[in-house]
Amino acid sequence: MHTVGAYEAKTHLSQLLDRVAGGERITIEKHGIPVATLQPADSSKRQPVGEIVAELKRFRAGRRLGGLSIREMIREGRR
Repeated sequence: MHTVGAYEAKTHLSQLLDRVAGGERITIEKHGIPVATLQPADSSKRQPVGEIVAELKRFRAGRRLGGLSIREMIREGRR
């Protein structure tokens, strides 16, 4: 695991993110004390876009605005 200071992390964040995307873990220290770890995101938690869209459609089904249109709600909110 590689260690960098907070200033270096701030000034070279894009390069550090490229290294993390390649699988490396990087610890960020502030005054010699570890405060954060950059590590690759857990890909098992990512959902395919199609599943997310289907979830949104299921959520939307059965929810109504009581006959109001978006335009009417905007007008009402501006009063």
